[in-house]
Amino acid sequence: MQALESKISTAGRVLGSDILKVDSFLNHQIDPELMWAMGQDFAQHFAQAGITKVLTVESSGIAPAVMTGLALNVPVVFARKSKSRILAEEAYLADVYSYTKESQQTIRVDQRFLSKNDRLLLIDDFLANGQALLGLKSLADQAGATIVGTGIVIEKSFQPGRQAAAKAGLNNIYSLARIAAFENGQVVFDQTAAE
Repeated sequence: MQALESKISTAGRVLGSDILKVDSFLNHQIDPELMWAMGQDFAQHFAQAGITKVLTVESSGIAPAVMTGLALNVPVVFARKSKSRILAEEAYLADVYSYTKESQQTIRVDQRFLSKNDRLLLIDDFLANGQALLGLKSLADQAGATIVGTGIVIEKSFQPGRQAAAKAGLNNIYSLARIAAFENGQVVFDQTAAE
């Protein structure tokens, strides 16, 4: 997606050899026009999949997921990372390791919001090591729901996330921007087709 790649090039900040900071438009401050364009792109790509819900994890996945749900006219469910006193006890749970936060978290979704009748589109902000996607897949599997596709805002194709997701059975992965490497503080985009 050209608009996203342009935004990454102009507003993204490379930290070290494997971290891209996109807090000025995706995960701290949000560019709503770009989110809407991304939601429309995801909706168009997965238009024939019979999606009944979009599933993401808080917090960075929420904005693109909501715009995708709006474009598809389906509800959006997000997995919470923290337990709340008002969250139902009957929740699907999955443990997810965050490499950027260097911590293990339990994500959860109230069982009322996912069912065996759902056809889910997973949306996530980054695909790097694949841990968030595997956690979302676990929640969907516990509900007996069918995952019909996965939308990724930014994929770091030099990391093993796509392979880990494919090994777990997530094969219909569509990424809006794919990064091949970070060189001298700059993003090098991966223009090859994803497998």
